[in-house]
Amino acid sequence: MIETLLFPFQFPFMQNAFWIILLVAPPTALLSCFLVLKGWALMGDAVSHAVLPGVVLAWITGIPLIIGAFAAGMSCALLTGYLSHNSRIKQDTVMGVVFSGMFGVGIIMYTSISTNQHLDHILFGNMLGVGPQDLWTAGLISVFVTAFMVLKWKDLLLHAFDPAQAQASGLRTDFLHYGLLAVLSLTIVATLTATGLILAVALLVTPGAIAFLLVRSFGPMLIVSVAVCTLSMFAGTYLSFFIDSAPAPTIVLILTAVFLVAFVNRLYVTRKASRIAARAVDPR
Repeated sequence: MIETLLFPFQFPFMQNAFWIILLVAPPTALLSCFLVLKGWALMGDAVSHAVLPGVVLAWITGIPLIIGAFAAGMSCALLTGYLSHNSRIKQDTVMGVVFSGMFGVGIIMYTSISTNQHLDHILFGNMLGVGPQDLWTAGLISVFVTAFMVLKWKDLLLHAFDPAQAQASGLRTDFLHYGLLAVLSLTIVATLTATGLILAVALLVTPGAIAFLLVRSFGPMLIVSVAVCTLSMFAGTYLSFFIDSAPAPTIVLILTAVFLVAFVNRLYVTRKASRIAARAVDPR
């Protein structure tokens, strides 16, 4: 029985998959908390899809894919910010226009060139094909992003709730705004090999949403988000070995299931508290 349970850990490709989980889960989970509070869930989706033309262009020119991905992600974020600040269109509308346009350009470029399997992995993920270079890339990015989020979380929290108060308090709001966009782009680059562009958005939104439903203060929210993301990724990868499925979509399905459980639990707790309060007001 124990040998069967430990069987997946005997394979190098599964060991690398579990290592990439430990590297990717903390930054995506921490970032998801701020994206949920700030209402930037669509921004994570936008940057994830907008990375594609940068990846394809980098492959064509022979430069590292992560450079093209980061450049495209930052271009999308900066263009979205510029258009939303200089027009009457709301930011979510601008994000929809920009990311769909860039993703369309990326798809045209992707289908117009003679590509290899690696670019398919950029789209759909290849957690079981992670190599040493991918681990080093994800590890370095993870350390930088996690350190930024941990050191600046109080400033980022104030900026998320009340940008005007943050500016009045003397915080460098432009640095916080564009710093958050930069680490968002870097985090997506770190998740390219593991989850792919299409499924990366789940890791940038769902853990924070689950933690938001389970706890009522931000500090514990960060901890719960990291724990939920890490355990869900482990469970999805481990389960995929036995049911012969792809790890990335299995992880997303587990995160979705956990979100539904958290939602039902919050709904039950809220209604129970309402009934108790009603009985306190009217004992009859």
